Amino acid sequence: MPKLIFGVLAILVLAVISLFIGVSDVTPMSLFSSSPEDRPMQVLLISRIPRTLALILSGSALAVAGLLMQMLARNRFVEPGTAGTVESAIFGILLITILWPASPLLAKMLAATVTALIGTALFMQILRRIPLRSTLMVPLVGIMLGGVIASVTDFFAYRLDLLQTLGTWQLGDFSAVLRGRYELLWIGALLVGIAWYAADRFTVAGLGQDFTTNLGLNYRRVLTLGLSIVAMVTATVVVSVGTIPFLGLIVPNLVAMAVGDNARRAIPWIVLLGAGFVLICDIIGRVIRFPYEIPIGTVFGVIGSALFLYLLLRRRPADA
Repeated sequence: MPKLIFGVLAILVLAVISLFIGVSDVTPMSLFSSSPEDRPMQVLLISRIPRTLALILSGSALAVAGLLMQMLARNRFVEPGTAGTVESAIFGILLITILWPASPLLAKMLAATVTALIGTALFMQILRRIPLRSTLMVPLVGIMLGGVIASVTDFFAYRLDLLQTLGTWQLGDFSAVLRGRYELLWIGALLVGIAWYAADRFTVAGLGQDFTTNLGLNYRRVLTLGLSIVAMVTATVVVSVGTIPFLGLIVPNLVAMAVGDNARRAIPWIVLLGAGFVLICDIIGRVIRFPYEIPIGTVFGVIGSALFLYLLLRRRPADA
């Protein structure tokens, strides 16, 4: 418990730092010396606080979604970005944008949830039908499936002159987050709570269908719940801020090294580490070329790929 309290305090410190980084002059002194109608307070309320909350909510939710994918697929190298879930969500957003251009964010999220759930279910079905002699083959299959879905999405976006719009969903960027445009991410926080409540069921389901059935649990029901949470989390994050690569893969693996595979014990740490990683990468992207900003998808792509290589190289040959 003391370690968790220290983790929460670390997140609060990072959140406060995030609030006071930016081009606009927002400092503690300017806030104390200004009225609520002045520019510093308005920037804080309309932009900085929503952005910081969006960073925390999206980082923690995506990290937990990665944990669920790894447990349900029984593979450490699976996450929404390596299972076709993200690409399926983007396809759903593009589809509703074509059919209903003026659709609200909630409608886009629902469409993305449906297509993400279909794409993830298709990935799980493919895994059941092909022999897998190596754990590395599982994410490879997911990456191939995601590539096919992304190619179809790019084709329609190109034909309908929507490639620039498509790019906003393919690259994670919090620079456009404002009050009124991030609130869907609170759904992700609710889903994280549901995942923590059902953590013991997911832990058992990660041991296999036969073991789960012998303990009296409905394996298909647990699987459906887990995939639904993953699809909805992915949809809300992609609709709101775009994609953040490797987050759902790196964070659960790092936490598992420290606390083991028990989901109930791991989820609080995954929430903290996921939020912390996203906050740190966003701060780096905002200060490394100040006053310009590097999208967090790019920053985390560099850091996440290096950590992913570390996880691959530390595996023993017998595990491959």
